[in-house]
Amino acid sequence: MTFSLVAHDESTGAFGMVVCSSSPAVASRCTHLRAGVGGVSSQNVTNPALGELTLDALATGVDAQTALTTALSNEQFPDYRQVLVVDPQGATAVHSGGNALGIFTSAQVPHAVAAGNMLRDKAVIDALITGYRRSEESTFEARLLAGLDAAIEAGGEAGPVHSAGLAVVEDVSWPVTDLRVDFSDDPIADLHALWAVWAPQKNDYRVRGVDPTSAPSYGVPGDE
Repeated sequence: MTFSLVAHDESTGAFGMVVCSSSPAVASRCTHLRAGVGGVSSQNVTNPALGELTLDALATGVDAQTALTTALSNEQFPDYRQVLVVDPQGATAVHSGGNALGIFTSAQVPHAVAAGNMLRDKAVIDALITGYRRSEESTFEARLLAGLDAAIEAGGEAGPVHSAGLAVVEDVSWPVTDLRVDFSDDPIADLHALWAVWAPQKNDYRVRGVDPTSAPSYGVPGDE
């Protein structure tokens, strides 16, 4: 019921992920990013714990495949899980259990990995990763969204999509972008609208966290 893209931005060291699903609140369960450590999507019949276990393994310095193997070693139902990983060197790994739902597949390139289940067609995942890589957008987030748009255009999921999310971590310990549409008839359009609001303010909120003495005002009533 889900497809996602996890990527490492070589130019900045950021990790990012874009995801959508027919089920509600997909980003709250599937998105796992840690600054300087890596990115993980835990999906299909989702066990969110696998995301954090994989990040913990990456934090010890092992590569993506070793971290994934470590996280799955104590998983009771690996055949039902789909997990994507990218590490700080751009190495990737993916696990799709044999009991993944419907049509499922994955694609890996240096610094990016995509996978999905309950797909309209396996070509959706190739479109997802190709759309991201070919995008000429100036921001990491916009390139991730370009991949999502390409996947939807290629057919998306077998059924209607109802939730979506976009997240990025950079050089601070919290996500500098964390946008979620938990349930909507058009979550992709809603996610684009959220990004349009967030993009011009993103750096201001980062600065407020790092050094509020140099941060711009909020520009709202009461901020006087």
